Amino acid sequence: MKEFELIKHFFAEQIVKRKDVLLGIGDDCALIQPGERQHIAVTTDTLVAGVHFPLETEPRAIGHKAIAVNLSDLAAMGAEPAWVSLALTLPEADEAWLKEFCAGVFELCEYYNVQLIGGDTTQGPLSITVTAQGITPADKYLLRSGAKSGDWLYVTGELGDAALALKHLQGKVKIEEVFTEQVMTKLNYPKPRVLAGQALKEYASSAIDLSDGLISDLQHICQASKVGANLVLDALPLSKVMTDTLKQQQAIELALSGGDDYELLFTVAEDNKVGMETSLAHAGINITCIGQINGSEKITTTLDNKPVSISSRGFEHFSGKEGDQGAAHQSDPQS
Repeated sequence: MKEFELIKHFFAEQIVKRKDVLLGIGDDCALIQPGERQHIAVTTDTLVAGVHFPLETEPRAIGHKAIAVNLSDLAAMGAEPAWVSLALTLPEADEAWLKEFCAGVFELCEYYNVQLIGGDTTQGPLSITVTAQGITPADKYLLRSGAKSGDWLYVTGELGDAALALKHLQGKVKIEEVFTEQVMTKLNYPKPRVLAGQALKEYASSAIDLSDGLISDLQHICQASKVGANLVLDALPLSKVMTDTLKQQQAIELALSGGDDYELLFTVAEDNKVGMETSLAHAGINITCIGQINGSEKITTTLDNKPVSISSRGFEHFSGKEGDQGAAHQSDPQS
């Protein structure tokens, strides 16, 4: 199957057809028409086989994750996802692989009313690059740079399960069979916190999605906002499989440095705390307060109300160094 036949067969037809897409797949460019007083948020992520996902990962999971990690970036800005472009590099045009890959892509696109509006296909080592675009009101969106001293630090969901799944695949830990599917789903099918981001833009002072590990992404907020933070380690939301599989110190280190969580880390001023908690509770989104912002421009950590030092760090591309997990993760393009 040649390139244009491949595009027509697998990508041109889709369920989602947005009214703001004037021209989608099939021309040199797509044409989109946002509403008045709206900004377009744009993000791009690349997933490379053997770096961002194990080589044996099923194609449906790869398609899902390629879209999910980009929608997670939009969620951190409080943006409503709208359009994606996909550049796909394949070793060969394997039709069975492509059918499952597209199922993963379009399932998530349909769920969030996102339209694929263009892209590219080429031959080479397997990699996927997605550019996602979303819409925010011109006067209301989230940044990393808005945290203030006294703000409370929150995170959605639970931390570390995806990193634990990767350790299991690498043979570094053994997970009870009853929990294996749970953690593998966290790794292969992350859920972007789009609804949480929509709610948080009304209350949060800053936000970031957790791709490279909690401690690394918290540093991004602190650096952008010129603030510090105290992180309460025994407040970190850990799943039962994490606490059953690892000792406390190991579980905390994995939650801090593991990456691939795609939860939202955000800050909220005292005056907005109750409103935010009520709004997210009504939306059925679990959140945990894990610390507080201060003016020190340093990150400190406590355990059992006592100061402790940590050595964990998130993944950094090209550094030659990794966090405790020992595997690369999707890097935020705005880092």
